[in-house]
Amino acid sequence: MAKTAGDPGNQLRARFGRRRSTLVAYLAVLGPGVIAALAGDDAGGIATYASAGALYGYRLLWVIVVITVGLFVVQEMVTRMGVVTGKGLSDLIRERFGVRWTAFAMSTLLIANAATIVSEFAGIAAAMELFGVTKYISVPIMAVALWWLIVKGSYRRVERVFLLMSTAFLAYIIAAFMARPNWGEVVRSTFVPTVQLEPSFLLLLMALIGTTITPYMQIFQQSAIVDKGITVRNYDEARADMAIGVLLSDLIAYFIIVATGATLYVKGIQIQTAADAAVALEPLAGPFAKYLFAIGLFGASMLAAGVLPVATSFSVCEAFGWQSGLDEDFTHARIFYGLFTILLILGAAVILIPGLPLFQVLVLVQVINGVLLPIELLFIMRLVNDSELMGRYVNGRLFNAIAWTTTIVIGSLSVLLIVISFILPLFGINLGG
Repeated sequence: MAKTAGDPGNQLRARFGRRRSTLVAYLAVLGPGVIAALAGDDAGGIATYASAGALYGYRLLWVIVVITVGLFVVQEMVTRMGVVTGKGLSDLIRERFGVRWTAFAMSTLLIANAATIVSEFAGIAAAMELFGVTKYISVPIMAVALWWLIVKGSYRRVERVFLLMSTAFLAYIIAAFMARPNWGEVVRSTFVPTVQLEPSFLLLLMALIGTTITPYMQIFQQSAIVDKGITVRNYDEARADMAIGVLLSDLIAYFIIVATGATLYVKGIQIQTAADAAVALEPLAGPFAKYLFAIGLFGASMLAAGVLPVATSFSVCEAFGWQSGLDEDFTHARIFYGLFTILLILGAAVILIPGLPLFQVLVLVQVINGVLLPIELLFIMRLVNDSELMGRYVNGRLFNAIAWTTTIVIGSLSVLLIVISFILPLFGINLGG
């Protein structure tokens, strides 16, 4: 007897088929959002979150909650632009604003990303020092290894390995609970903002913003979506991928602050080296804490150090219509390969300066990212609200409200930081810190 459309068995199989096709569609686009967000939990991110917990305990937890909302909106906007236009951010900037504004946007991107590449090599050096390997050996070897892997097209094969290594920082979630923090204080600090008008606090606040909503994350996210050929048909799956990445990334950030607040802050330990930051993992890993921390730091740094120079070079070349891409040979993409190589060399060379305080460099770079971030956000806001470009996918009122508030607040903090740290001292006014 033939089965009819109303047969319960057929209905069940149809529902299962729809769910399976949805899962397959999601798995097909899984990657850009998760990698972009977790790459934000790089060496500079870990150093900044750990420093926040060590210096101020739980008092900056509220910042992570607020930033998570801002990060979700910003990453969603570039995800939407990628699937709707099929073009990268730098390409759209050139088309809509012309060469002069493109040059301005790319110069700020270069400054921010070059500084971040320096911080990735600082992370590599700090991680290898925990294994007893000096930076004068580890940094040159890893720089050459990254160049070789990327140019020969083998980086994608090991990218997942670095991503897996960086998940060692999930241990901070367990360590936070094992450290037995004052959960009443944790909850209060999560929802009750604390602000101090002193340079050290504002620097760390700006660093938290700069490392969570890192400028290169938006460039990479949109370019990766375009490169993977993800279209509007897979918008929901791409958005889910982005949301998972944002939540996972900021969950790690939140518990790093809790763990370091419950261990380093209560003991009065100031973070000067990677070994100091690793102390927060001792409730979980005991004497092996520094090695667990080193593995995570190395993986996160190598992941970002591989992604960032390529994404930066691609964006700059795309912006000016120069030939780019690792599938091109050197003779046809000289600027692309040259810029990529220079960024790697610069990042490694700066870290080889004798006596350079690695952990302080990591945090300072995030401050630079935070100060430059509003410039990129302004371009994104103009583009995502362009009805000619985005059609019915322009921002709604809620997204515009959150995005403009984020941009204005970060810009205002940048000005406040400059005034308090540099201008007021010229008149003999010092607010402390």
